Amino acid sequence: METQNVAMFQDFFPSMIERLGAEGFLRELCNGFQLLVDNDKGLITFESLKRNSSRLGLEDLRDDELKCMLREGDMDGDGALNQKEFCILMLKLSPGLRNGSRKSLDDDFCK
Repeated sequence: METQNVAMFQDFFPSMIERLGAEGFLRELCNGFQLLVDNDKGLITFESLKRNSSRLGLEDLRDDELKCMLREGDMDGDGALNQKEFCILMLKLSPGLRNGSRKSLDDDFCK
């Protein structure tokens, strides 16, 4: 039987929302954006994601996987993620968020 190298994802977002509230959680997402951003462009680019991915424990991701992450969140087609695109992507990737939590976050995010 062949073993596969599978990345395990533990979704901490629901407990973070419970502990921090929607506003505090969104503030933490924005802090995460700042960890990955290309400071000259104000966006998360492939280069800045690759350079800073180890901060999130993603150093083992291949270039094509990093590019896929960018494509998944890039809503305006510029090849990079702005802060809103990043936050929306993070919310989409959280399997533990229920509609109620997501609605509360959407309300706070769109203020």
